[in-house]
Amino acid sequence: MPAVTAPPLGGHTLLVLLVQASLLLAAALLLGRLAVVCKLPAVSGELAAGVLLGPSVVGWLAPDFHHWLRMSQQSQAHLLDSVGQFGVIFLVGTTALEIDLALVRRTTRTSVTVGAFGLVIPLGLGCAWALLAPATLLQAGRDRGLFVFFVGVAMCVSALPVIAKMLSDMRLLHRDVAQLTIAVGVVDDVAGWMLLSVASATAASTLTPRSVAAPLIRLVLITACAMLVCRPAVRWLMTRARRPHTVMATTTVLIVGCAAATQAMEMEASFGALVGGLLVGTAGPEARRVLVPLRSVTLSVLAPLYFAEAGLRMNLFALGTPVIALAALSALVVATVGKFAGALLGARVVGLGRHAALVLAAGANARGVIQIIVAGVGLRLGVLNTASYTIVVLIAVGTTLMAPLVLRWAVRHIPLNDDERARLRQEKALTGAS
Repeated sequence: MPAVTAPPLGGHTLLVLLVQASLLLAAALLLGRLAVVCKLPAVSGELAAGVLLGPSVVGWLAPDFHHWLRMSQQSQAHLLDSVGQFGVIFLVGTTALEIDLALVRRTTRTSVTVGAFGLVIPLGLGCAWALLAPATLLQAGRDRGLFVFFVGVAMCVSALPVIAKMLSDMRLLHRDVAQLTIAVGVVDDVAGWMLLSVASATAASTLTPRSVAAPLIRLVLITACAMLVCRPAVRWLMTRARRPHTVMATTTVLIVGCAAATQAMEMEASFGALVGGLLVGTAGPEARRVLVPLRSVTLSVLAPLYFAEAGLRMNLFALGTPVIALAALSALVVATVGKFAGALLGARVVGLGRHAALVLAAGANARGVIQIIVAGVGLRLGVLNTASYTIVVLIAVGTTLMAPLVLRWAVRHIPLNDDERARLRQEKALTGAS
């Protein structure tokens, strides 16, 4: 008997998807650019685009148009979400290409110490907050233990892409403390993805020692396989992929393939994308140079579309009750205090000065991209409901908006050294800046 083939996508369904994607992307680019002009991270404007087209604004002001767009219809939302998932996979994968593992190795003691303090303290405070959170923030029928663990993970992550972008936009990458902030971001980023993978794997069952041990064992196996088998294989592939389009296609297959592999292992696909990007990044600077167009498309099209789509799921009316609004405010305070205190304490333990410690704390507190991804995963897995998802995303935006203010003030109090002056002169020579 011949296999039954699935019918093609309906004409009206395709039309709505194209209208959704074009409207979201146009609004994301416009509001993202407006945010940059206002010296704010672009991600804040891109999220605002989704909120604008979602139930909080368009759904309230023009319900008929919102209904035609099928923004709340499950099957149509899944189509748009699938496009967004490619955005996050390529965002994580291409960001991993830029991780300087040599820098991490050179600053291992400092970056690991600061990163560890900046993870453990907010993780503990986040779990404590989730234990006391109102029951209305829990998804119906879900175990509070898993909610507590997931919220703790969301509270402790940092956003390496946002940190690197902020420091670049502020022209601080020539400073030693900026390089150290990126190294700490790498530590937090990798640890955060590992914790997210554990949280995702346990979402299918009750949180038990066995459910936590299984994904940790998988993480060890993935790391060993990546270092011992995949790393030399990827280098061999990249040396033979001489043409730029071949390098780009090979990288795409590796990032998506690694994402599929970790998803098949009941871990988060984004962690696989991170591993794939790291593997390609070890192939040398030439491969990274060829992949600049892929990163440009990701940052200018796929990522804004993902963040706008993430904003669609936010419903500000969910914060309308005093209990939920108070919970949101307290969550923001706990997240900020936990991350600041953790990174600040870690920096002081390794002997850094007060202003350098503040720079590290401000950078680590920028949750941005990663916390939004964590929130999306929590909503997709049924761990978070609309109200708790909205709170987590608001924390991501709020902490990201705080970071530039503290960074500008603290860096001004750290004098330039000779190495930093040399790097600044080299940077100006390369860019033609005066």
